Amino acid sequence: MELVQRPRRLRGNEILRKMVRETRMDKSSLIYPMFVQEGNNGKEEIHSMPGQYRYSVDCMEEKLVELCDAGVRSVMLFGIPDRKDELGSGAYAQDGIVQKAFRKAKQVCPDLYLIGDVCMCEYTSHGHCGVLCGQEVDNDRTLELLAKTALSQVQAGADMVAPSDMMDGRVACIRRILDQNGYENTPIMSYAVKFASSFYGPFREAADSAPSFGDRKSYQMDYHNRREARKEALLDVAEGADILMVKPAMAYGDLIREIKDCTDVPMAAYSVSGEYSMVKAAARAGFIDEERVMCEMAAGAYRAGADLYISYFAGELAKCMDDGRIG
Repeated sequence: MELVQRPRRLRGNEILRKMVRETRMDKSSLIYPMFVQEGNNGKEEIHSMPGQYRYSVDCMEEKLVELCDAGVRSVMLFGIPDRKDELGSGAYAQDGIVQKAFRKAKQVCPDLYLIGDVCMCEYTSHGHCGVLCGQEVDNDRTLELLAKTALSQVQAGADMVAPSDMMDGRVACIRRILDQNGYENTPIMSYAVKFASSFYGPFREAADSAPSFGDRKSYQMDYHNRREARKEALLDVAEGADILMVKPAMAYGDLIREIKDCTDVPMAAYSVSGEYSMVKAAARAGFIDEERVMCEMAAGAYRAGADLYISYFAGELAKCMDDGRIG
């Protein structure tokens, strides 16, 4: 048969396949989400996320060194306080759990790049991401507390802050307070396109952040909406976001690509707890090959346009990149 075009020519062996690979991945783009809690001598496995733990500040070092050794140099910290209140005061306390964790991490692994998740849900007694007015989250009253939280994290050692609350105007408010306090060079990675997703289930156990009533659909986005995702992303860029994020990752590749194409800032994708736990559960049941699925999911996010990949599999992915199994 006379065929001028034979795409299989470029699939003949492993060297050639890698030579013409369109999507390239690097360990420097990986970010590991880590949970820290009050107390001492604590390393508590998260039941719904096998292989993931809550660490007390004095037990962080082993994990941080392990990540550095694997080549993962960026960590996002989530704090779990002992005490919660209506205003989530533990989020912006100078001696709050995540602030203590930032100081410890800078001490034991000074070369790590530390990112602070800026939200209220882990710290409020009601589990919502802001200050309540009756049964609703008061957007504008929440902004001041989010800004205080971001500033306190940077003062404690965070190199970047990542607001995840989905309040309108939070990026501008955080940018303003950081600039006013001499942190004009601290980047903001905005959870710009964050959907009200069922994929977050295990995280709510991990961070003890489930709302005590209702849901978060009045501030997190409806997953049916595409144009609204563009709107949120463009607003955050206008307010000063340096990096945008789409969350979750696996089911939202179309929006990773769309936001990437309509903006000119780096794009992050967060492979969330439900994605991780589904892979773990299916692998334990013998239904899938965990490593291959993990790698394929990551490649899908990068192929869609992600420049940064936030994943509980970050350490494992780094090793696969080293071995040439992905990348």
